[in-house]
Amino acid sequence: MLKMNRWLGRTAAAVLACAAIAPQALAAFPDRPVKLVVPYTPGGAADQLSRVLAERLSRELGQPVVVENKPGANTMIAATQVARAQPDGYTLFLASNASMVLNPMLYQKIAYDAARDFRVLSVVAELPLVVVANNAVPATTLAQFVSYAKTRPGKLNYASVGIGNPLQLATELLKSRTGVDIAHIPYNGSAPALSSLMANDTQLMVDVISTSLPLVKENKIKALAVTTAERLPVLPDVPTVAESGFPGFRAATWFGIAVPQATPAAEGRALQEAVARVMAQPDFRERFQTLGLVIQAPRDQAETDRYVAEDRERWGAVIQANHIKLD
Repeated sequence: MLKMNRWLGRTAAAVLACAAIAPQALAAFPDRPVKLVVPYTPGGAADQLSRVLAERLSRELGQPVVVENKPGANTMIAATQVARAQPDGYTLFLASNASMVLNPMLYQKIAYDAARDFRVLSVVAELPLVVVANNAVPATTLAQFVSYAKTRPGKLNYASVGIGNPLQLATELLKSRTGVDIAHIPYNGSAPALSSLMANDTQLMVDVISTSLPLVKENKIKALAVTTAERLPVLPDVPTVAESGFPGFRAATWFGIAVPQATPAAEGRALQEAVARVMAQPDFRERFQTLGLVIQAPRDQAETDRYVAEDRERWGAVIQANHIKLD
């Protein structure tokens, strides 16, 4: 009898112990606020995207999603912070092709390995690029500009916002596909680069649609082509580069959601599915058209991995061909 009482006592204690930890063990993810680290200053297109995305994700996840702006070092400060964060699903990163693709190939000193340290869960939006020209250039199409430039090899200039920037790389990709010989003039930011274009110090620029669109609308510069696979609703009469005689051409910057690579699969799936539900909301998609952001159709993990791999291959070829390295 004494043995039976001891056995019952141990069994009861075990049951009580399991009951005490069961709520914690079975708690649904997430059960506390989630942080979204954004490697840009407040106010820009990427920041606006992150804040609306965070608000919608809060509803989907049932927990606050708090935006933390961490700009600096061309997104590398924020990326390094997230790479070293606890991989529990509670720290997200607003990833981009700058942080996940270009920086690891461009910079000789970098504190994270994008492929080893991160898993990109979703590509949320593409920021299309537009090929713009000075109004004095006697060309209204990209094909006409190419013909014009080929009669003046080395005599025309293109503007960019800096060496190794996605806009410079996109122009070098365009040069290689069209066979034109134009010189690179880097500027410290979009405003001086566009000013040089309007002043005819430079004759061509590949720019993000959001900064060039107002100047195109005001007829201060002209749009020759867009770099997307399809025409843009904000510039419906401007053909794509592919339509302009260079099939298969495509270039865009992109923003997505990434987590530390060691984040458990279940938490990663929960986050990925929540982001996909937000991306599918019609008003979310429409909200960013005026900023030139194209919200993507949700992709599964295999499709996302393939998208990032193709982006690495595309830009890696440009970087190697032009021997671009940054300190």
